[in-house]
Amino acid sequence: MTQLGGYTRNVRDALGYVMAQEPSSPDTFFRRNLPRQGHTDDAGDTGHVALVTQVMTSMPVYLHAGDVITNLAFRSGATAAGTPTNWWFALYSNAATPALLAQTADQLTAAWAANTTKQLALATVQTIRESGVYWAAIMVKATTVPTLIGTCVAPAIITGERNLSQSSGAALTGTAPATIATPTAKDFAPYVVLN
Repeated sequence: MTQLGGYTRNVRDALGYVMAQEPSSPDTFFRRNLPRQGHTDDAGDTGHVALVTQVMTSMPVYLHAGDVITNLAFRSGATAAGTPTNWWFALYSNAATPALLAQTADQLTAAWAANTTKQLALATVQTIRESGVYWAAIMVKATTVPTLIGTCVAPAIITGERNLSQSSGAALTGTAPATIATPTAKDFAPYVVLN
């Protein structure tokens, strides 16, 4: 067995296709929860929805010590936000019960059109102190929540697996909850980029 297990070819060659997805400059910092390809719009499948009004959806993202997180970005699908009254993004810690690190400003009634990326700045820039799995979150309160770009995921099957997407909270408005408490696994994970 080699250091690479049973793979006997050049790993750099095997991962070469990833280079087409990366920023042109290797100095551009970003983290994301999913690869950039293979996504779908949750609008086409009523059984796999990304958002429910006034409920937070969060996804795990591995962050390294020293990462500086300023913004979170999500992309809407074919359905725009209809009559939004509150919406925001948030970043949660890597604790067993993840604690709120920072949230963006509440966007209130600001429009979010279909097929549009929204990048929002955290109220406080976060310098990550410890490498680990953190949680990127989104909440939209609207008559019609936007659909999001992402992918279908399976819930945890083996004991100890973490959720790849989860919902928590109820009747949320302008402020992110202090913790992610009693999350429920979801089977659609929105694509999120942190930079």
